[in-house]
Amino acid sequence: MSGDALAAIILPYMPAPIETHNLTKQFGDLVAVDDVSLRVEGGEILALLGPNGAGKTTTIRMLASILRPTQGWARVAGFDTAVDAAEVRHRIGLLTEHHGLYTRMKSQEYLAFFGAIYGLDPLHTAQRADELLDRFGLSDVTNQRLGQYSKGMRQKLAMARALLHDPEVLLLDEPTSSMDPESARMVRESILGLRSGNRAIVVCTHNLHEAEVLADRIAIIRQGSIVAQGTVSQLVQDYLGSPIMELKVAGRLDGAVGLLPQGIHIRERGDDWIRFQTPDPEQVNPQIIESMAAAGVRIITLSEVKRSLEEVYLSVMEREAGE
Repeated sequence: MSGDALAAIILPYMPAPIETHNLTKQFGDLVAVDDVSLRVEGGEILALLGPNGAGKTTTIRMLASILRPTQGWARVAGFDTAVDAAEVRHRIGLLTEHHGLYTRMKSQEYLAFFGAIYGLDPLHTAQRADELLDRFGLSDVTNQRLGQYSKGMRQKLAMARALLHDPEVLLLDEPTSSMDPESARMVRESILGLRSGNRAIVVCTHNLHEAEVLADRIAIIRQGSIVAQGTVSQLVQDYLGSPIMELKVAGRLDGAVGLLPQGIHIRERGDDWIRFQTPDPEQVNPQIIESMAAAGVRIITLSEVKRSLEEVYLSVMEREAGE
């Protein structure tokens, strides 16, 4: 038996940084989160995507040990969020919708205060604060009180606070809300730069572009339940079907359409282009190129039509609404 195989037997099961099983939260008669099971590995960004009121924030609050589940369980960094709340809070970086900034403080005072809460060395906290304030473009406003900050500046400072102790789990609720496009891009780039081998990140958003840019996997939540989950490509395949290809030729297609293989589904066409759907483009596309070349038809492009997360999301929501 190889050493790797032996190690696989001997080593204990290693939990993911974030795991939930049948996680449920009920407020009276309202079921805000219903039977949610998730697993987020180290080095992975999961986007929890859904409309306002879908249960995203409630899920984050349970992961952060702010709310206790009604049923099911969640483990963060190996600790049960209900039993080991203090350990969980020490290991997460949390960005909430309402930041709770102390408006009479200045940014370095604010971060020093939270550094003390986390038990960080004051010198290390000061160095880390300078680094984060520079990263988020706040170095020039350190002499202003937080009450003078714009909404976007407050959001960036809250991000800095969440990262101050270099947590192994990040829980980010609408991280770019209230930001101008340039600041939002800066924060997204920072989030992508935070991916590491052992850090797991959950981003709650209703911004489809943000989810598509940031996430390794998407979990779509509706009325408290996860209704679809996977990578963007998996979700496209599951909800939009086989790839769509676009063929564009020099001149007019005319009778060249008859050269296309049997079994493909023509979606749209124009004078010099056609879009078709096939479950096996690796097999079909070379046949098209060969038959067109043999007939003297010059191909300009033959490429896959990119389908967006927005199309997937709308398809999922329409399907769920129709059930």
